[in-house]
Amino acid sequence: MERQTVLILDFGGPYGQIIARRVRALGIYCEVHPHTMAQDVIKAKKPIGLILTAGNKNTPKIDSAAFAPDLPIMGIGIDPVSAGLKFNLKVEDIQSGEQTLRSFLFDVCGGVGDWTMADYARQSVDEIRGQIGDGKVLLALSGGVDSSVVAALLAKAIGKQLSCIFVDHGLMRKNEGDQIMAAFKDWDINLIRVDAADRFLGKLAGVTDPETKRKIIGEEFIRVFEEEAKKIGKVDFLAQGTIYPDVIESGIGEAAVIKSHHNVGGLPDYVDFREIIEPVRALFKDEVRALGLALGLPEYLAWRQPFPGPGLAVRAIGEITRKKLDILRDADYIFREEIEKAGLAADINQYFAVITDMRSVGMKGEDRTYDYTIALRAVTTTDFMTADWARIPYEVLDQASSRIVSEVRGVGRVVYDITSKPPATIEWE
Repeated sequence: MERQTVLILDFGGPYGQIIARRVRALGIYCEVHPHTMAQDVIKAKKPIGLILTAGNKNTPKIDSAAFAPDLPIMGIGIDPVSAGLKFNLKVEDIQSGEQTLRSFLFDVCGGVGDWTMADYARQSVDEIRGQIGDGKVLLALSGGVDSSVVAALLAKAIGKQLSCIFVDHGLMRKNEGDQIMAAFKDWDINLIRVDAADRFLGKLAGVTDPETKRKIIGEEFIRVFEEEAKKIGKVDFLAQGTIYPDVIESGIGEAAVIKSHHNVGGLPDYVDFREIIEPVRALFKDEVRALGLALGLPEYLAWRQPFPGPGLAVRAIGEITRKKLDILRDADYIFREEIEKAGLAADINQYFAVITDMRSVGMKGEDRTYDYTIALRAVTTTDFMTADWARIPYEVLDQASSRIVSEVRGVGRVVYDITSKPPATIEWE
């Protein structure tokens, strides 16, 4: 049975993505397309309704009946010039328009709200098998949510036809590399772990500029990945963890380009493949997490926090050394552990430690010390475009600070970052 679909035709602004997430949260599949989408293409998708969204400074005048005269149409942030709209919400009404949206979807369009991740998983497995056939697929497995879910989905669909290369650059969090391997050890895939820590740290020696760090790590990642891929030989597909916000935010039609997206270092130049496959490009982040759980991924992977491609290299200020990385791993582990023990993990969207390049005088016992300062960072956010610093209870911060200073050799001071985004970014570098 075909799934019910609602199409959003976007006239510009950020609201298409916001509304699409709300529609999907109500159990109805939804896609965002440019308003220039042809009528025959609209009809081919067999939508149960259309939503027209705009959010530019000048509200456009739209003849809504011209898009699909036989379909229910809802407008958000537009100025209609014809009887085709069933509802018309202004942009400022979006936050309070939940009931209106629900009424449009279920009462007017006849939605039943039966779109689930379990159904999506089954359908995707069938589609992937049809697309791949007996071909071979290669995936760079970073251990992040997106690539991990893609690995799980492909494993369910094609098993040993999938080869995953996990480049361990030595910049992961404590025990993270082992956790990634453990999560997939019983899956029927070809999983390759490349221990490249010495290689990456050698390239980073003496480097202090964050952009230079990123460039070195990105380029080296590609070189290592290429070398390992050549050992596998020719593959038919290169898999990527592109998700729906990546597609939307990179620009759909006249929609605002919020940011461009890329992997750690871009596409490899010399890997022999004929086509790219992006199995989760139709899903939002929360849906990707839900799909991961439906496929049997452990919660620590499905709910893994955002982690920068360059890893701890951009959370260690100044030159990268093994000593600083080891200090940072231990401090970060303690902070995350205390947040989880306090029952705050579900309320804070991202939390981590940073090792600064600053040392200060202190005392341990009767000895004078001159050790590093650790900064703790925790934020709450709905979209990661803006974020507020998390109001962590003092007793939790106190426990984390006390443990870090007493248990981690080389740390003499702990501070808490109370800067929101903007003006600051979430990461420090």
